[in-house]
Amino acid sequence: MQTQAAVLWQRNSPWSIETIELDAPKEQEVLVELHASGMCHSDEHIVTGDMPFALPCIGGHEGAGVVKAVGSHVSWIEPGDHVVFSFIPSCGRCPSCSTGHQNLCDLGAKIYSGKQIQDGTARHHIREHDLALACGIGSFARHTVVNEASCIKIDPHHALDRACLLGCGFITGWGSAVYTADVRPGETVVVAGVGGIGAAAIQGARLAGARTITAIDPNEFKREMARKLGATHVAASWEEAKAVVAEATWDRGADKFITAMGVGEGSLVSKALAMIAKRGRLVVTNIHPMLEREVSANLMDLTLQEKQIVGSLYGSANPRGDVPKVLELWDSGSVDLDAMVTRTYPLEKVNDGYDDMRAGRNIRGVLDYTGTQTPAA
Repeated sequence: MQTQAAVLWQRNSPWSIETIELDAPKEQEVLVELHASGMCHSDEHIVTGDMPFALPCIGGHEGAGVVKAVGSHVSWIEPGDHVVFSFIPSCGRCPSCSTGHQNLCDLGAKIYSGKQIQDGTARHHIREHDLALACGIGSFARHTVVNEASCIKIDPHHALDRACLLGCGFITGWGSAVYTADVRPGETVVVAGVGGIGAAAIQGARLAGARTITAIDPNEFKREMARKLGATHVAASWEEAKAVVAEATWDRGADKFITAMGVGEGSLVSKALAMIAKRGRLVVTNIHPMLEREVSANLMDLTLQEKQIVGSLYGSANPRGDVPKVLELWDSGSVDLDAMVTRTYPLEKVNDGYDDMRAGRNIRGVLDYTGTQTPAA
C-alpha cells in the first residue's frame, strides 16, 4: 500500500513529506493506522546527529493508532484494537523484562538499526531506498508496520492524541520522578527543563507527595506552565536556582534533582550536585550528545556526602503496566495530559512544529492525522 510519511534525508535538514510504499506485516508484525504522534525532542536529536539513526529515516516514535492488520504469529491484538507504541520494545522474556525492567529489554539494542526487529529488513520504501524507522516505529506517518513488541493495547475510550504521549515523553518524565528518583512524601525536588519530559516529571513528583518542586527554565511560558502542573518554586537560570533551592529546602539542598533539558551538558552535573542534599540523588534523564565524554563533578563531595548520580531510560518504567496505569490516573484527574499538549499540527506542518519547539512555544506539539488540529489556547 501507499501512505505518507515525514522523511529525513540528510542531517540538519527539514523533514520532507513523501509518498512511500509500505509492505504488509510479516509474522510478528502489526500494521497500524496512526491517529496522532507526539513531537519529541529525541527526533530533533536524529536531525542533529546526536542520535545517529541511519538515513533516510521516517521520524517519530511517540505514536498511537488503530490496528489494521496483524501477522500470522500475532495472537493478542487484532484489527480494530487501539494501541500506543512503546519506543523501547518489550519481549517479556529477556532477563530485564523478566525481572521487571521492560525499559531495558534486550530488543532495545535493535532499534538503532531502524529496520524491523524480526529480520533486519525494511517494510517502508521510497523509490530505490529502504527507509529506516525512528526507534523501529516511524510514527511521523499515516500508517506504519512495527513489531508486536512495540505495541501496547489500550482501552478504546482514551483519546489517541493524548495517549500517544505515553509512548515516550510522559512516561519518561513521570517515571523519572516516581521510579528513578523514588520521590517520597515530604521530599524536595528540582526539575531542570520544562518540556514534555520535565513537565511530566513535575506531575510525577507532585503525585508522589513532594513538599516542594523547583522548576528551572529560561522560558517564562514554561515556568508558568510548571506552576500550573505542580511546581512550588521556579527559577529562570541555574545561577538563580541556587538561592531558590536554598530557600525552598531550608538550606538543606534538594533530596532529588532531575535533569530534563532538551540537550544535556556535562558541565552542569557539578552545578546540580551542588544543589542536592546529603544522600541526595541526581537523575540524568535528558539525552547528551553521543560523543560527549567529559563531565564536571566534585567527586570528594560525591563521596563524603553519599550523593548519587543515576541514569534513567524511559523513566525506569514498565510500559506494559505503566501506560494503562497512567491513562487510568488521567481518567481520575490525578495527572493532566491535556495541559501537556500546547498545539497540534497536520503531518504537512511537522517542520512548523519543530520550529515552535526550538523557540520554546510548546510543552509538547502533537501531529494529528484526523484533521482536527487546534492552535494553542
